[in-house]
Amino acid sequence: MLEITRIRNEKEAIIEGLKKRNIDVTSTIDEILNFDSDWRSKKTEMEAIAAELNGLAKEIGDLFKQGKAVEANQAKEKTTDLKTQEAGLKSEVEGLEGQIQNLLYQIPNVPNELVKIGKSELDNETVYEAGTEPKFGFEPFPHWELTKKYDLIDFELGVKITGAGFPVYKGKGAKLQRALINFFLMEASQAGYEEYQVPHMVNEASGIGTGQLPDKEGQMYHSTIDDLYLIPTAEVPLTNIYRDVILPDSNFSIKMTGYTPCFRREAGSYGKDVRGLNRLHQFDKVEIVRIEHPDNSAGALEEMVEHVKGLLTKLGLQFRILRLCGGDTGFASAMTYDFEVYSAAQKKWLEVSSVSRFDTFQSNRLKLRFKGEDKKTQLCHTLNGSALALPRIVAALLENFQTENEIIIPEVLHPFTGFKSIS
Repeated sequence: MLEITRIRNEKEAIIEGLKKRNIDVTSTIDEILNFDSDWRSKKTEMEAIAAELNGLAKEIGDLFKQGKAVEANQAKEKTTDLKTQEAGLKSEVEGLEGQIQNLLYQIPNVPNELVKIGKSELDNETVYEAGTEPKFGFEPFPHWELTKKYDLIDFELGVKITGAGFPVYKGKGAKLQRALINFFLMEASQAGYEEYQVPHMVNEASGIGTGQLPDKEGQMYHSTIDDLYLIPTAEVPLTNIYRDVILPDSNFSIKMTGYTPCFRREAGSYGKDVRGLNRLHQFDKVEIVRIEHPDNSAGALEEMVEHVKGLLTKLGLQFRILRLCGGDTGFASAMTYDFEVYSAAQKKWLEVSSVSRFDTFQSNRLKLRFKGEDKKTQLCHTLNGSALALPRIVAALLENFQTENEIIIPEVLHPFTGFKSIS
């Protein structure tokens, strides 16, 4: 959520910056500022009445001490009128605060200056490419055929138990899944990220804190009886560990990692582009999250990009990195890099990670702050990234490393799988 002080001071820059997302927020910003002006006026009036009431309370006490009961009771009658006015103003102030907040929830983050204007994924910039397309002496199978051939994943059984988009991993398929999770967690730990095991359900405040609510409410599974939401990513519980926290000084760099299943409704997903592991309602992911001083967030983003780059390099996959244009950047993000691996059998790129910086957009909702050298509180910067999401990584590994008779497992995974190939 954008800070109201920033909107007051940088109105035109915010409006211009959000044009990169192909939206014009002029009317919404003007409405916010009008409500804000009324709020400040009513707040000042309310504070003046509160000060007058405090003064009257002292005066009434003094009058009673002096035996001037008549004057004291006259003053008490005045306080009754003032308290009625104060209550009315408090109600108006709270109503204006609610209206301002509802409007602020509608405005996405302002894209970073490096983000280009654009409408869709077609306008994203490729900033890095690595690896070469695998060559085969035969027609390679897509992963949904390979998982059936080697009895690794049962999609039909998942439909029976739950529904489409909830696959059942079996045998070496389950072990490969676990091996990847352990590999990603080990790499994150070695890079200085502290590992957490977090709840897989969150309350509404946590969803609001990281920007999933109210923006993505329809994409989350909601347990209405308990008013809890199944997490779409470990980012939500990990970041909310620091909700309503004031860090004691400016010398901090918080790095967290965690593995969780992720749940996404993905309403309207259908067709060949969502076949097999390409798009699921439940999938596994290792997430990395950072909380940084504003001066460090740009460097932290580059470190996170290098971390994910290292994982894909060690797995031996062909991949590319895209800097998303304004129209394709997520609601809460100021800048996002997407990582895509090449699917040899499907002959297309599959997204496997998004690494983003949110600047103060999340921390303003979270009330996550630190004390500067002047002892004044400032908002932290937050960042997160997939390191990595498993389904499309598994799809690429199966497709790219298949031979006519087996699937070769990357050497870096051998200590975790206990086998070197699937046959």
